[in-house]
Amino acid sequence: MLKIKIINKSKNPLPKYQTSGSSGLDLHANIEEPITLNKNDIVLIPTGLFIEIPEGYEAQVRSRSSLALKNGIFCLNSPATIDSDYRGELKIILASLTDTPFTINNGDRIAQMVFAKVEKIYFEEADSLSDTDRGEGGFGSTNK
Repeated sequence: MLKIKIINKSKNPLPKYQTSGSSGLDLHANIEEPITLNKNDIVLIPTGLFIEIPEGYEAQVRSRSSLALKNGIFCLNSPATIDSDYRGELKIILASLTDTPFTINNGDRIAQMVFAKVEKIYFEEADSLSDTDRGEGGFGSTNK
């Protein structure tokens, strides 16, 4: 099990898995006043959390499926990457696609965070790449 150092400057509980099979930890809004999102609004929501991720890992912040499906609220840059050398407060970029105003209150679960191992790579410049059946086909080209 991976150990993550965390500072919680909010009054909300630490992120936790909701079930034994969960891979995402819920993140809570840490706001003094409710924030209402209208259609096409984009807001930055603080969590009050600061984490120290071990080198070789990253955290990914993702939308909560229930917020996206039921309310049209989602993380704009999902998945957002939190690098192991970042030490600032975790903040969530939320956006609204719905015509119905949606209000976020302090303590609401607004996103989920997943930790993943990072494989470092290097680029080897080349003049050509190997051939495949797919070739340069993209953007739906495999749905023949």
